[in-house]
Amino acid sequence: MNTSSALPFLPFARPSIDEATIAAVGEVLRSGWITSGPKVQAFEALLSAYFGGRLVRTFNSGTCTMEIALRVAGIGEGDEVITTPISWVATSNVIIEVGATPVFADIDPVTRNIDLDKVEAAITPRTRAIMPVYLSGLPVDMDRLYAIAKKHNLRVIEDAAQALGSTWNGKRIGSFGDLVSFSFQANKNITTGEGGCLVLNNPEEAKLAEKYRLQGITRSGFDGIDCDVLGGKYNMSDIMGAIGLGQMANIEAVTAHRKALARHYFKTFGSSFEAASGAQLPVADFENSNWHLFQIILPPTIARADFMAQMLEQHNIGIGYHYSPIHLFSLYRKRGFTENMFPHAERIGRRTVTLPMFYSMTTADVERAVAAVTAVLDAAAKKAGAQQ
Repeated sequence: MNTSSALPFLPFARPSIDEATIAAVGEVLRSGWITSGPKVQAFEALLSAYFGGRLVRTFNSGTCTMEIALRVAGIGEGDEVITTPISWVATSNVIIEVGATPVFADIDPVTRNIDLDKVEAAITPRTRAIMPVYLSGLPVDMDRLYAIAKKHNLRVIEDAAQALGSTWNGKRIGSFGDLVSFSFQANKNITTGEGGCLVLNNPEEAKLAEKYRLQGITRSGFDGIDCDVLGGKYNMSDIMGAIGLGQMANIEAVTAHRKALARHYFKTFGSSFEAASGAQLPVADFENSNWHLFQIILPPTIARADFMAQMLEQHNIGIGYHYSPIHLFSLYRKRGFTENMFPHAERIGRRTVTLPMFYSMTTADVERAVAAVTAVLDAAAKKAGAQQ
């Protein structure tokens, strides 16, 4: 890696796995039971308690959780599901996977979440569900979301991949609502390496999710077996379950620390940063967001690729971006989506960058990141001014 910085590499995300969890994984490996077993059951029980006693089933990714949620809700061929064009492409891919049609609604330029006014305008007789995404862990207006769903008799499948530990009016995301999907991928606040979970409404839904999770199989007695739905191979292993149990023991501290880091970002950037740089900071929500990501929107004086390269090469800091506009990917252009359909999503999706944010970060790391961002943007502004 070619860098002029003598400081150690600062990534935009890094998982924190403690020694007790590593030891617990070792115990699983020595036990001889490494696929779905007692650790997965204990992890599901812990998650259920965290979500106020709601039924929870775990899976091997936060993508299949959404696909299975759609199937549990009975959504398929001929149906439409409204979602956001600013998310990881899995959010809309799973809609296509079950045979339904993704319908995008533009985002709110302030929160960067799906615009609920646009959602209501996009509802047609074929609409069966709304799939909001809580970008960076910031929920949409949940009261309004569910009022729209009730008015139009729609299911809500919450893509809460980034929102474990987030709240709405003091209630944890996942402890209320309809079907709620979480991810435990490596850069999430709580990880199992990969994996995810789905919060369900009743035992019938939970049983159906179990079938979809493991080839559609139902067992009875020692040798009774049947298959009555087309399922897949989506079960979580006990290795992952053991990691999840260790991670969940620290969830409150993780959320509190991320909020503290976010507060320090705002303090260090200062009140004049946006006006001076032309960049845009995120919404300063410390009540509901779990601060999974800290994202800024770059000014037009610098291309995102140039910004990311300079942050790495000059300051040894890794920068991510979340996300490119889904509707402009080739797969979606083939389905009729084009430029200028969702202008806020296109502008923000092309200019958003994700700054370092993880549990083992310090306030000194925040200050280093802010200094680097300021230096790169200042240099870009001066270069742009000289070229005018």
